[in-house]
Amino acid sequence: MAPRARSLRAVPTVDDPAGEDVAAVPEPETTAPPPAPRPPRIGAAARSLDDPSLFINRELSQLEFNFRVLAQAEDPRVPLLERLRYLTIASTNLDEFYEIRVAGLREQLAYNVTGIGPEGLSPQDALARVSERAHELVEQQYRVLNDQLLPALAAEGIRIRKRGELSPEQRAWVEDHFEQHVLPVLTPMGLDPAHPFPRILNKALTFVVSLDGPDAFGRDSGIAVLQVPRCLPRLIALPREVSESSHEFVLLSSIIHAHIGDIFPGMRVLGCHQFRVTRDSDLWVDEEEAHDLLSALKGELPNRKWGEAVRIEVDDKCKARITKFLLQKFNLTRQALFRVNGPVNLHRLDAIYDLVDRPDLKFPPFSPAVPPEVARADDLFELLRRNDVLLHHPYQSFMPVVDLLHQAAVDKDVLAIKMTLYRTGADSPLVEALLQAARNGKEVTAVVELRARFDEERNIHLATRLQEVGATVAYGIVGHKTHAKLLLIVRREGNGLRRYVHLGTGNYHIRTTRQYTDFSLLTAGRRLGEDVHNLFMQLTGPGKVRPLRKLLQSPFTLHERVLELIDEEIQHAQAGTPARIVAKMNALAEPKVIQALYRASQAGVQIDLIVRGVCCLRPGIPGVSENITVRSIVGRYLEHSRIFYFRAGGADLVFCSSADWMARNFFRRTESAFPLDSTPLRNRVVGEGLTACLADTLQAWTLNAEGHWSRAEAGREKPVSAQQLLMQRLGGAPMPED
Repeated sequence: MAPRARSLRAVPTVDDPAGEDVAAVPEPETTAPPPAPRPPRIGAAARSLDDPSLFINRELSQLEFNFRVLAQAEDPRVPLLERLRYLTIASTNLDEFYEIRVAGLREQLAYNVTGIGPEGLSPQDALARVSERAHELVEQQYRVLNDQLLPALAAEGIRIRKRGELSPEQRAWVEDHFEQHVLPVLTPMGLDPAHPFPRILNKALTFVVSLDGPDAFGRDSGIAVLQVPRCLPRLIALPREVSESSHEFVLLSSIIHAHIGDIFPGMRVLGCHQFRVTRDSDLWVDEEEAHDLLSALKGELPNRKWGEAVRIEVDDKCKARITKFLLQKFNLTRQALFRVNGPVNLHRLDAIYDLVDRPDLKFPPFSPAVPPEVARADDLFELLRRNDVLLHHPYQSFMPVVDLLHQAAVDKDVLAIKMTLYRTGADSPLVEALLQAARNGKEVTAVVELRARFDEERNIHLATRLQEVGATVAYGIVGHKTHAKLLLIVRREGNGLRRYVHLGTGNYHIRTTRQYTDFSLLTAGRRLGEDVHNLFMQLTGPGKVRPLRKLLQSPFTLHERVLELIDEEIQHAQAGTPARIVAKMNALAEPKVIQALYRASQAGVQIDLIVRGVCCLRPGIPGVSENITVRSIVGRYLEHSRIFYFRAGGADLVFCSSADWMARNFFRRTESAFPLDSTPLRNRVVGEGLTACLADTLQAWTLNAEGHWSRAEAGREKPVSAQQLLMQRLGGAPMPED
């Protein structure tokens, strides 16, 4: 069967943030994304697909994503304050990488784990390569800060003053600020038998100070440690009356360093150096032994501040004997030492973004649109009885989901509401609607994932609030995080009970719905409603696996079905039928899926993967993966949606999912993938979620067989920005003037 014709609809040209012309992405009238112009090579040389050289190490791939984020900070087309924010995001990502991934590698070494990953690296080898690449990343971060961002900010009247650059008026103001607001809360610790080396909080700003001379008690230890309380802001705005520019700041670390002698009166300060230690922050609870997971996690949370040290950052002027002393105290090797030319926590510079009112240095404001049919509807239940509603965030508002839940909370005919909560954020209107529903006598069931990393404390508080108003709260399945995004509303209507459902690829978190790209499906479809009901029955009660007619589910059917769908494309290719796979996700790491994709490529299946972060597959290897392309979109919004397209002999199967193609999503989490059966909605997901990304040449990166990422080339055509196009097409962003 020949590929179906694809007619194109004219779409207006759009602009990129720098004002360059950006070509519009054609919107297909048929579902199938256009195949890439590369000839299939059928029949590959015999090569074992277990060959380690066919896989990329997961940790190294994750680091490469942070290089792509950092590249945004270097891109002059990106507004200046947004560039600063990308720098701080790359820094924060690296913190979490060390807290979780590097900590895991170190644990494997500590317990003499000798297992080899699919890429052939032992934990020791992986840790060595990760350390080398992480040092390169940190060096580049500070080069970008010092050589590019700080000079560019200064040119715009935004300056971070070093202590040696302060004018006499500024020095006087800083001295007063130190005495009034900083010194009273500082607690220096001299080191002697009565004052051992203090416990240092995870990622806390700390100083190690070399001193000379005895103190009032005759002590002469030579070293003191000063841990800075977190109640003090790390970035302080200088008042306009002492500023030479429109916005001037000084770092708290500079203020303390400038007055370090006042903290140790009568002693000679030989050296003062800031440092920061990063600790293992992964929580561990024996779920099989814990009688109450909420109480067990409450007891474990405080330990996150005091986990094993995994990294130490010091200023680059710190003497060798001091760094050796610190490494010994934290039981670290030089592999874990990072010397930095600037503040030890770049994330703190993010405060400048909110403190500086310069819209011209930020992305233009954007307000998500509400689809006209939703905006016109007075009753969302009535609307969903007529039609399904598909929302593409952040281009379209998440508020219809919030409004549906609020309507359900007060509707006298709504009997029950069930919802999974993974990440919700503080003061969530969705949570308030659940609380209101419970107070109104609805049967409210919330499956709260207490183990959502770094949201554990917030989710414990959320679960407690829901229980206090009489809601039923469950914590999912022991050994499996509940990551599926599900909302079920049961309503009494004239012909019996009807189920209304929301299924999504993203979290129920209002802030991230404006920052992450995700799809939401609102439906009153009977079969999907039954499946969601059965899935909630599994999450809250015991019993055998309930058969699902539409949904795919981890850990039972999703992995198996994905492999089956890949194999079916192989069969189509071998039969001479056009075969195609396009998949978009955050991460691709599961070895069996990767091997299945390699087999499909060998059979001639055309495969395009859009992987935002970790990708352990190597595309473009002759005889193995030359029919596979991999690209990553890094732009204004975090690409977060998971979409799986299979040509299926012309049937065009499309799924949206909460799951990436990783072992944890397939086997250690409860996930869902839902099909798009409606042709218009299926075409929308393919066109907006896949085709637009494949056409992007402005914010796209491509992966080669060596594991290197490079920016996509626009060629002779005008550059394409998928995100900018969708902001205009769906969100009503203004069109540029000619």
